[in-house]
Amino acid sequence: MADGSGGHVPEGPEGPDPAARPLDAIDRDILQMLQRDGRASIRSVAERVHVSRANAYARINRLIEDGVIRGFGARINHERAGQGASAYITLKIVQNSWRTVRDQLRRMPEASHIALVSGDFDVLILVHTRDNRALRELVLTKLQAIPEVLSTRTLLVFEEEDLEPDA
Repeated sequence: MADGSGGHVPEGPEGPDPAARPLDAIDRDILQMLQRDGRASIRSVAERVHVSRANAYARINRLIEDGVIRGFGARINHERAGQGASAYITLKIVQNSWRTVRDQLRRMPEASHIALVSGDFDVLILVHTRDNRALRELVLTKLQAIPEVLSTRTLLVFEEEDLEPDA
C-alpha cells in the first residue's frame, strides 16, 4: 500500500501499520517508569524524567497514539484471585487458520496471552483457571472443539513470577 509519498506502508493483519516514530532516551525512561507503576501521575513522570508536565503529557499521548503503549492494567496474583491453575498450552493448527483460531482464543476469558510461534507447534497460549478440573474442561471442551486445532499439549505451571523492569 502506498503512503502518498512514494513509500510503502507495511500491511499488518489489522490494516496499514505506519512506521513507528523513533524513541529517545526520555521516551524509554517514561516507558520504564510506567511499566513499574502504571498509575504514576503526570507530575511524577515529568519530575523523574526532567521535563515539564506538558511535555510529559504530550509524550505519553504520542506513545499511546503510536501504539507503543497499548494500555494500562493491573498485574494480578492469579492464585489469590481464585485462579489456582495456570498452564501454557501449545496448539498445532490447520495451515493458514491463524486469524480464525486467534479470534476464537481472544473470546476465552481464561487466556491471558496468545502467540503465533515457530517450531514444533503453531500457537502458544497462557491460561489461568480456577483449578485442574476447569483446566481439563478448557482443553477438552473448548480448545479441542475448535475445528482448526489439530492437537494440543498442556504444560502445567508450578510457579510463576512476573519480571519487573530494573528500578
